[in-house]
Amino acid sequence: MCSRMSITKSTGSYSDNIQRLREALDKADAVVIGAGAGLSTAAGFTYTGERFERYFSDFSEKYGFSDMYSGGFYPYAAPEEFWAYWSRYIFINRYLDPPKPVYDTLLRLVGSKDYFVITTNVDHCFQKAGFEKKRLFYTQGDYGLFQCSAPCRQETFDNENMIRQMVERQKDMRIPSALLPRCPHCGRPITMNLRSDDRFAEDEGWHQAAERYERFLQTRGNGQILFLELGVGYNTPVIIKYPFWRMTARNKAATYACINYGEAVCPAEIAEQAILLDADIARVLGDLNAFSEKA
Repeated sequence: MCSRMSITKSTGSYSDNIQRLREALDKADAVVIGAGAGLSTAAGFTYTGERFERYFSDFSEKYGFSDMYSGGFYPYAAPEEFWAYWSRYIFINRYLDPPKPVYDTLLRLVGSKDYFVITTNVDHCFQKAGFEKKRLFYTQGDYGLFQCSAPCRQETFDNENMIRQMVERQKDMRIPSALLPRCPHCGRPITMNLRSDDRFAEDEGWHQAAERYERFLQTRGNGQILFLELGVGYNTPVIIKYPFWRMTARNKAATYACINYGEAVCPAEIAEQAILLDADIARVLGDLNAFSEKA
């Protein structure tokens, strides 16, 4: 689809686009939410600045990096140092709630609709906000899961208890050697269940979620469906962005809405079906709720 690939940017006034999106949401028989990192950023899960300094000033002083992302790639000299960093990272970005209630606001907007969420985010914010687990597909993994580093099998393990122990018992940016996680089956080191190479473990839960997502699309794809894309960039556009464009082009009753600060675009082929908001996601979702309350 979109053979011309001429890109259209956001047009029209902000207030007009908010009204159009509110109407599209009200009329939609189903809503497919595609969420990228921009949504969690809007919720306050930032990886630099004050939040980084609050949780990682000691690591910054010792190792010299100035953001959480860089810290994840630092060549730590020992696994005890590696897991001191990563346990703290996982704890604050998976087990603490985001500073802003953006996910709660989104749930208020779509909770009464027939919805499904596909996301590349791994911070579990949807489920913590109350979205139904059976309506979520975390394609790239979950900070809350471990897997064998090999992996010796397609299996994941809940890590909350281990992570909390690592955070509580670390000292001088090292965890006790006794807490180093090992695969219970083969004894190899444990790693995070994050898709970074071909060793990502797609467990039974992952495949069930993928099947539910495909079934949702197959059974609603020809109706009045709203593809609501939130904060999706171009790191992995083949997961959400490009499929949303293709499905919108195939269904003239569909609407494609993109909310993305600085990257609200779509192919010219679906421009008449698109609502593009180059704005902060938190502001847009808040204004959508306010618009609904006034109606």
